[in-house]
Amino acid sequence: MVEQNFEVPGQAREFMEKSIDQARSAFEAFTGAAEKAVSSFESALPGAAKEVNSKIFACAQANIEATFDFAKKLAQAKDPQEIMRLHADFAKAQTETLQKQATEVGAAVQKAMSDALGRSQSHSS
Repeated sequence: MVEQNFEVPGQAREFMEKSIDQARSAFEAFTGAAEKAVSSFESALPGAAKEVNSKIFACAQANIEATFDFAKKLAQAKDPQEIMRLHADFAKAQTETLQKQATEVGAAVQKAMSDALGRSQSHSS
């Protein structure tokens, strides 16, 4: 069996990297605007709800940043084996990250619910 040599042409690699950088810049501008919009109404939320909101937003940002980093690595990959290794590494890391994030967000939601229930019970007494 003849092994085929696969390599992404330099111009295509540069184009992919520039596209990823442009997408990252657009995302950063969007998240900046989203943070400003959220902060304008967040003051009306109870403290625990603000924490839930902040955790969810931070998780989303971290996941998207990890995806951009992954895309950049893919654009620099030299062969299919490296692409497969990068994909496996990314999938493993994201699975671990998502499990940790789910635990953190779940704890924050539980605290917010407990706080809300406590306020509700104190108002009904």
